[in-house]
Amino acid sequence: MRATPGLLYKGFFGRSLDEFKRLSNIALKMEGIKGPSGPLPLHAFDSPSDVGDCKLMCDVDIGGYSKASLDWVPAAQQQQHEFSSPESPAKPRPHTPTPAHARFHGSISTALPPHRPDIQRSGFAAWRTLDRPPTVFGRAVWDIDMYTYLALRVKSDGRAYFVNVQTESVVPSDLHQHRLFAQRPGEWETVLVKWNDFVRTNHGFVVEPQTEMLRQKVKSIGIGLTDRVPGPFELCIQGMWATNDPNEADNHEEESQAASDGAGQLKTKSGKNIKWSED
Repeated sequence: MRATPGLLYKGFFGRSLDEFKRLSNIALKMEGIKGPSGPLPLHAFDSPSDVGDCKLMCDVDIGGYSKASLDWVPAAQQQQHEFSSPESPAKPRPHTPTPAHARFHGSISTALPPHRPDIQRSGFAAWRTLDRPPTVFGRAVWDIDMYTYLALRVKSDGRAYFVNVQTESVVPSDLHQHRLFAQRPGEWETVLVKWNDFVRTNHGFVVEPQTEMLRQKVKSIGIGLTDRVPGPFELCIQGMWATNDPNEADNHEEESQAASDGAGQLKTKSGKNIKWSED
């Protein structure tokens, strides 16, 4: 079924009105001079349609055997129990709210397609937000230039995930990447990544010389798994936003152990590992 011209027309100008309101709000608050007055929401998974605004990718697209899904999970109350023994029965703890979120899950396989000799590597899965539709002001992008951190509310299984950021770069296939250093697998936590710490890559390799991210024109943000470790994976994410408040992170532990484990490390074309910043 095709949308009528009237619906398309209304959608275009509705988006343009929203963009006009956003730009007017920035001007009225003088954020260009004083700095932003609060965090900038980028993408949240509050409803099923928010998952529909994302694109799922895995090596099945090139004949591989990995499996990946991105499902919406509604908010729920979760009851936890303390440790029990025959002498001391378990006592229920207070209900813990589970937020509405997206569940990125599946299984990684590194098997190569037998009829594709041109494919030398497989074993990846990823998702990203879709490019935002155009408005009367042009194609909508995020301007995060006034912010220091990208914040993500996640629950990880501990595998080596990457955060992927795409901008309106001269080279469309360029990505800016950074490890998602989750410190508490199996628990909800807010992870902060400095925008300046992202590394420019192309087809999985670090690009030299490095160029600064075009922070005024961010097109999409997503998460990928490229550690090529066979087996199941699961990462839950509630939302992403830009912020200047370092206290939004749930912990400030050193990342040296996670950074040195070698799993999922970005490499240069000469095979050297990238060393991540620890601050």
